[in-house]
Amino acid sequence: MIFVDACFGKETPYTPVWMMRQAGRYLPEYMEVRKKAGNFLNLCHSPKLASEVTLQPVDIVGVDAAIIFSDILVVPNEMGMELDFVKGEGPVFEKPIREKKDLDKLIGGKEAADKLDYVYETIKLTREKLDKDKALIGFTGAPWTLATYMIEGQGTKTYSVVKKMLYSNPQFLHEVLKKVSEVVKHYLANQIRAGVDVVQIFDSWAAALEKDAYFEFSWRYIKDIVSYIKKEFPNTPIIVFPKGIGAYLDDIDGDFDVFGVDWGTPMELAKEKLGAKYVLQGNMEPCRLYSKVATKEAVEKISSIMQNKRHIFNLGHGILPDVPVENAKYFISLAKEVTKR
Repeated sequence: MIFVDACFGKETPYTPVWMMRQAGRYLPEYMEVRKKAGNFLNLCHSPKLASEVTLQPVDIVGVDAAIIFSDILVVPNEMGMELDFVKGEGPVFEKPIREKKDLDKLIGGKEAADKLDYVYETIKLTREKLDKDKALIGFTGAPWTLATYMIEGQGTKTYSVVKKMLYSNPQFLHEVLKKVSEVVKHYLANQIRAGVDVVQIFDSWAAALEKDAYFEFSWRYIKDIVSYIKKEFPNTPIIVFPKGIGAYLDDIDGDFDVFGVDWGTPMELAKEKLGAKYVLQGNMEPCRLYSKVATKEAVEKISSIMQNKRHIFNLGHGILPDVPVENAKYFISLAKEVTKR
């Protein structure tokens, strides 16, 4: 397979291979750096340490790109929402958005994005150390995913608070999404100016919405952000990853370059619906990394399906914490091997 990719600046002899942004968080070397930082947010706020852990998966696992170490929730944090990572619970916002006065207190636009200077410094430090033939990927959460955290106050299985707002007060939810979108636009633009080669938009909670709601409350904002970035930086590739919307592929459109395919969406279907227009990324089921046999089976199948089509090997979502590092290395080496055939 041949993949012509602006982030590498040339025609590559094999499909690029990288992994979801969580990959580096479970390396033993990462845990050592994490101890130095004291806690997760401190690590995000320390450019030197964040750059170090950004480079670890490239050096240790052998991927073709570095994904900048950060977290999607630094955006609402710098908008003015107090963020804490609680052991056993995950990220928690002490004062979630429930009414207009809560939203009005938050900083918006370029002002909020400029407060993320530690991310931009991490990018600059990483770009200086990263080999020139390796891409550097920046990222953000999609407005819907960010707003869900901001309104629920933490991760959720029911989405009851944000969905109540969606159906009972849709106008206000749009106000939240618009404000978040404006910050995200400037955030991605600043990342590109700082030195990333590619940007990715993660819509982790996409599957929480029925089709019409998804396109009104999520996809339209992703498209708006993509249009803004393409106007400002026409040569910067954009990856979108809306998790769990395989049933909606017929209506996916936009000026982005790469569509991330989650593991629940058959690669054959994604190829049929989107392969002629976009580079596809993905989509190995992360739990296959527990078995080298299962990993090889998936890599061979994906390679067979995507033969002669533009493709980036990747997991179909985040790596799990107890996956042996040896197995992750095996996935990378095998993916490179099969794509050189």
